[in-house]
Amino acid sequence: MQEYPLSLQNLIEKLSKFPTIGFKSAERMALHLLKGSYADAEAFAQAVIEAKQRTKKCKLCNYFAEKDLCLICQKRVQRENVICIVEEPQDVITIERTARYKGLYYVLWGRLSPLGGIGPVNLPLKHLLARVKMDKLEEVIIATSSSREGEITALYLKRLLLPLKIKITQIARGIPVGSNIWHVDQATMSEAIAGRR
Repeated sequence: MQEYPLSLQNLIEKLSKFPTIGFKSAERMALHLLKGSYADAEAFAQAVIEAKQRTKKCKLCNYFAEKDLCLICQKRVQRENVICIVEEPQDVITIERTARYKGLYYVLWGRLSPLGGIGPVNLPLKHLLARVKMDKLEEVIIATSSSREGEITALYLKRLLLPLKIKITQIARGIPVGSNIWHVDQATMSEAIAGRR
């Protein structure tokens, strides 16, 4: 990377820190930004800054929001009695795109990973319990990934929620073992929600 000026090297390095973006992709993105107009680069930078400043976590579900409640909670919170627990915000989008589920969500922003040093205290489980108790829900759907950590998280959630005497289901496993929810196509996710048990 010595052939690039220091500022361009820095941009490539920063872009390569994004998930699934390696050096080559980061290099292409950086060069594309530099080939464009200054106004386009400035607009891009401003969009990143604005999203970072204005976006926060919904007070009810931990999904992305610009106000206290996300758009999903604003629309559904008064009329839904089912909540779907997911690992990451992208999982909400994947499930929403199926148009099969119209309930509420709760985003953990991660999953248990004993080897990675992520335990129950690192996830918002107290907030989740309070939410489930407060909303008088009829069903909790656990939609974690089929990775080892996702399965550990699902098992822990079941044990945590069992004393609440609420129906607990888990999405069906047409999802390949070890994959993340957001990589699953809409048809497979739709069937996984319909086939929960």
